[in-house]
Amino acid sequence: QVQLVESGGGLVQAGGSLRLSCAASGRSISRYRMAWFRQAPGKDREFVAVLNWNGDSTSYADFVKGRFTISRDNAKNTVYLQMNSLKPEDTAVYYCAADSALGGNYDDWGQGTQVTVSS
Repeated sequence: QVQLVESGGGLVQAGGSLRLSCAASGRSISRYRMAWFRQAPGKDREFVAVLNWNGDSTSYADFVKGRFTISRDNAKNTVYLQMNSLKPEDTAVYYCAADSALGGNYDDWGQGTQVTVSS
């Protein structure tokens, strides 16, 4: 099992930027597909972005395309989510997830970090 800890959330004005980090421990994540999800109050958790094990293939939800960038540093066992041009509707708890069983599902999750965007 891999432990994931997100950080970097906070309060930001609309149009601002934040960089989220997901630090992994307990096991190397270098072979894992890694993703970010988010959950706003009263809403279901939704997919935000994913990248493959070496970072050369990414996919994004339509609502973040062109604004968010997912990346990884396998040497640091860390995944990042750079969020630019933030909107109030981006307010949510952001979660990092790992496909640690390499089966196509997300088996390990972090505890989440709160992102609040004020208008």
